[in-house]
Amino acid sequence: MDDYPAFYDAAPALVVFDPLAAFLGASRDGFITYRYIDVVRLAGHSCPTVAGTYLMTHRALGALYGDAWPVRGDIEVHVRGQASDGVTGVMARVVSLLTGAAQEDGFKGIGGRFSRRNLLVFGADIDGQIGFRRRDTGAGVQTSLNTAAVPTDAAMPGIIGQVLAGLADASQEALFRTLWQDRVRRLMIDHAEDPKLIAVSAWAADIPVVQPRKLA
Repeated sequence: MDDYPAFYDAAPALVVFDPLAAFLGASRDGFITYRYIDVVRLAGHSCPTVAGTYLMTHRALGALYGDAWPVRGDIEVHVRGQASDGVTGVMARVVSLLTGAAQEDGFKGIGGRFSRRNLLVFGADIDGQIGFRRRDTGAGVQTSLNTAAVPTDAAMPGIIGQVLAGLADASQEALFRTLWQDRVRRLMIDHAEDPKLIAVSAWAADIPVVQPRKLA
């Protein structure tokens, strides 16, 4: 997927420290840089949900760690919905990639260290859509995504109907793709800091930390 819209590269990058990557030499210094194209490759497509979840995670980790590097594999993720609800599963996959948090099928660790299992929880009792919590300090934030804050082009409803019905010609299909990705661009570039798009608030969770912290 090398021929993609140029604005993907203009989206904010996310740098995390992964102690497992450092331990195994996957990254000599343990730092990994994620970019929007990485989550597009994961999802197989670019849409407001994928872009918004990428930004949501970026904003959440920035709120949790400030000027420090986020520690991948040391972050709990609590999702309000169930994995099969709407786009919840898609959002969870994006967050899992960036944070390392996984369900019971995640990496089990080495010698009692680096486990990522049971750090991703669905059906959480939270007000936001997704809660992020540091395992070292217990600090947490809740986030919510409102893609309606970046509306579609007025021409989109008519065009997408034609495309889905198989009635669109080549020029209409090209326009559909252009308008679709332009909305993602506006969301990712023009509204990256818009509180109407992504709400972030403090989260004082009273539930126990899922697992003890085990870092390199």
